[in-house]
Parts: sequence; C-alpha cells; structure tokens
Amino acid sequence: MQADIQDADEALFSYGTLQLEQVQRATFGRKLDTQADSLPGYCLEQLEIRDPDVIRTSGKTHHPIISPSDNPADTVAGSILMLTHEELLAADSYEVEDYARVAVRLSSGKQAWVYAARASAQQPAG
Repeated sequence: MQADIQDADEALFSYGTLQLEQVQRATFGRKLDTQADSLPGYCLEQLEIRDPDVIRTSGKTHHPIISPSDNPADTVAGSILMLTHEELLAADSYEVEDYARVAVRLSSGKQAWVYAARASAQQPAG
C-alpha cells in the first residue's frame, strides 16, 4: 500500500513497534517521518503477543502497552506518526484485540490517536 503522503493528516502517537521501520514498511508500505513527543498520565507495561503474523512483522513476542495512571508524573515517551486515513485503518488491523484506539492530548499540546489497553480505554484513571 503506497499512500499519498500529502493526505497524511491523522496523528498517531506510537510508543512501541509502530516506530520500527520494518513494521512501518509491512503495515503502511513506507517508512514514516516521526516527531518525538510524550504522553502524560499513562504508564507502560509489556503484553505477550500471541498473533503469529504480528510476531513475524515485529520480530517480538512482547509489545509495550499503556494504560492510564493515577500518578500524574507518569509519562510515556514515543513519536508522532502522520498517517492517511487508510494507513490509520491499517494500523488498527496490525494491533491485536488487547489494544483500543483512543484520542489523547500529548505533552506538546497536540491531539493524537494512541493504542491503549482495551480494558482501560473505557474509563479514565482517577
């Protein structure tokens, strides 16, 4: 899938494997430009991946996963990826069912999508 990068108007905050070039090429058909940012109020854990296609693409059996934190000092480092709508849907397909895409505000003040733990996506911390 080769996207028209001029249509890349969906901001996705990635803190894990979507930052890897081999995952970007397999998922989006191109290497993405990234911009460093961070997400306040979330904590990072590891999730065991059981989907063989995702393991083959990332080369990893465990992926990071985030959930809201009760500690306001918690911050997750990562990168903003600019995607087309079609690429965002491809990212949805790449992520396993344990993740849910939610809208967040990053430390920079920018709005972005992020994949967070599905169980925590329904209710904010606190």
